[in-house]
Amino acid sequence: MRAYSNNILQINSLSKLFLSFSFLFFILVFSSSNVCGQLPAKTISLFDGKTLKGWKTVNPADEKLWFVADSAIKSGDGVNKILSNTYLHTTQEYSDFEFRCLFRLSGDPKTGLINSGIQYRSIVKGGKMVGYQADIGTNYWGDIYDEHRRGKLVGGDLSTLSHLLKEDGWNSYIIRCKGNLHELYINGIKTCEYLEKDPKIPSKGVISVQIHSGGVAQIEFRDLTISEIP
Repeated sequence: MRAYSNNILQINSLSKLFLSFSFLFFILVFSSSNVCGQLPAKTISLFDGKTLKGWKTVNPADEKLWFVADSAIKSGDGVNKILSNTYLHTTQEYSDFEFRCLFRLSGDPKTGLINSGIQYRSIVKGGKMVGYQADIGTNYWGDIYDEHRRGKLVGGDLSTLSHLLKEDGWNSYIIRCKGNLHELYINGIKTCEYLEKDPKIPSKGVISVQIHSGGVAQIEFRDLTISEIP
């Protein structure tokens, strides 16, 4: 009778062990498939650091206003006033994505407005750049502006960013769009988010860098990358 009981105990132990291994196997398979499904999208460089390949100006006459130096895309010489807004945009369009770059805006505010921005999901229409802009500059940091369309959409929250922002130095920008949700980050700090409710507004367009007319200024962009979100 004791041997029979021992056999029963051994069978029960083996059953429990089998169930434990089965459960562990299920967890591993599920986790593996889940991780694979969340692999980050491939990051693509939008700038080779040497040329403006893959970029073009809205106005062909403005090509001379954009150049590459010190591995950065630049506009403005820091000597002469910026006479009109000018844009350099990608030849490819993007819908859902995470865009990243480093930027530096410099200039003397006594000479006029020192301002720049990054257009996204934008289109060229009638010789104008139309669409969303992640704003750059004093009183505009981290705003979402709708260029040549609806104006300012939402202001940036600088309560934390103001302690980290280098107004005339290098900063980072992240623009994230997924569906109708827009999020902006400067130096890793979220400045704002915006939920687009108008279905007529295009959800796909170019990425563009801008320098605003006004004062004696220079804008520089480097390490421009994009990761398309499936």
